[in-house]
Amino acid sequence: MSGAEYILEMRGISKSFPGVKALSGVSFNCAPGQVHALVGENGAGKSTLMKILAGVHQPDEGEIVLRGQAVKLHNPKVAQRLGVSIIYQEFNLVPYMTVAQNIMLGREPRTPLRTIDSKKLNAQARHWLDILHVDLNPRLNVEQLTVAQQQIVEIVKALSYDAEIIVMDEPTAALTPHEVASLFHYIELMKARGKTIIFISHRLDEIFMIAEWITVLKDGAVVTSQPASALTKAAMVQHMVGRELKETFPHRLSSEPGEPVLELRNVSSSNHLHNVSLVVRRGEVVGVAGLEGHGQRELSRLLFGLEPVTGGEVFINGKRVHMRDPIDAMHAGVAFVSDDRKEEGLQLPLSIRKNVSLPSLTKLSRLLFVQERREKQMVRQVAESVDIRAPSMEVEVQYLSGGNQQKTVLAKWLTREPEVLVFGEPTRGIDVGAKVEIYRLMRELAERGKAVIMVSSDLLEVIGMSDRIVVMHKGTIATEMPGAGATEESIMRAATGYNPLDEVEIAEEEARVRQQARAAASQPQGQPLQPAQ
Repeated sequence: MSGAEYILEMRGISKSFPGVKALSGVSFNCAPGQVHALVGENGAGKSTLMKILAGVHQPDEGEIVLRGQAVKLHNPKVAQRLGVSIIYQEFNLVPYMTVAQNIMLGREPRTPLRTIDSKKLNAQARHWLDILHVDLNPRLNVEQLTVAQQQIVEIVKALSYDAEIIVMDEPTAALTPHEVASLFHYIELMKARGKTIIFISHRLDEIFMIAEWITVLKDGAVVTSQPASALTKAAMVQHMVGRELKETFPHRLSSEPGEPVLELRNVSSSNHLHNVSLVVRRGEVVGVAGLEGHGQRELSRLLFGLEPVTGGEVFINGKRVHMRDPIDAMHAGVAFVSDDRKEEGLQLPLSIRKNVSLPSLTKLSRLLFVQERREKQMVRQVAESVDIRAPSMEVEVQYLSGGNQQKTVLAKWLTREPEVLVFGEPTRGIDVGAKVEIYRLMRELAERGKAVIMVSSDLLEVIGMSDRIVVMHKGTIATEMPGAGATEESIMRAATGYNPLDEVEIAEEEARVRQQARAAASQPQGQPLQPAQ
């Protein structure tokens, strides 16, 4: 394409931070009305490049051209004014403010007396929520929302600027399949209106579903940039990691699992869980699937004492336990890798060493003082076992990639030698190479005789990793099935409580989406997009 056909050109962009060359001569161009996927492993430079586009960082070298004009994006407000909107991978919401206040922050409608017009504020937020088919009360405080709902608010907030270039950095990481479908529908409408979407994701299937063009970064440089139709998944992975990943998922359990380690008998929890019975045996990985809000997240938190048990019994190794809080759970031999590692799994300003040793300070202490030599030896051993990659164990975890942060969370629990490991969304926000490593570690733990429970919204992950799958619906277990032979269709049938759409209905739905996109394209450019019916 010629330069005149690009809405965005980033030419020869370089950026260094203390001790790190983040970008080296990167050129990145986007056409209007196109979804351009930007992919690469964590640390490849994707987020840095997009923060330069958003005005957060200034490039050391290179220039940015918007609509044929060289521009200086001195700060995020300048970028927004020039039509660039970004959805960051890390949440940027004010927890004590409402959904509507977060969406319209800085653009609140005013009354004649210059006070905020709350009625109009909520109506404007409702308009943008309806466009994305989001059934969310705009008056709710953000701190009351789940991780997935907070991600949706971030998406709606960015889309509400009606920008010409919209950067989506891992926008689907916390979304259910239904919510992803709604987002992709809106992206199609945006494309039809000539909007440019820069889509960053580690979910390769999504990239091939939505993107026309793909640029791959590795070690701060462009490896390849070409039409999506010219790439295969295997070729893209090889560009990203520099090697071929022949097997994403390790082999399943080759022998029968051992004796029961964890047993739930008719367990209930307030309004979330109802008479849940489950057995997890030594040496097996049990996947837990279901639609968002049907109890699988609450189940994982109940097993770590974060959700109160209001009925039923919990047994570990045949002994009844009472897990009133995480301390009880830890003493019972349970470890929990949260779906929100940065809020619940890590102390970001602390080093790897301090994070890993945190749950084991009692056994490392003598006369109230931590024996630093023992601590360093223990941390070094467990860090090597999970392959944490960092210059030293004194690096603050906030500077690690998503994959190494997840390994740090896992390492800290392994110091306690738990019997039961509960993983919530274990590969959320990490690249394809790190995913393979996390899967390998989970399987190794099972082979060492641990009972592993994995809650995930990624159905391919559930199918690929699980020896046995339980599917939740309306707060209880709807069905169990072997991992071998399970399909996305069989899981979704149980998760929804009814049969999925047949092929004719699917074709009709696809035709309806295409028709709406064509209708949107025919609207005068000055008119706002209308919600899909």
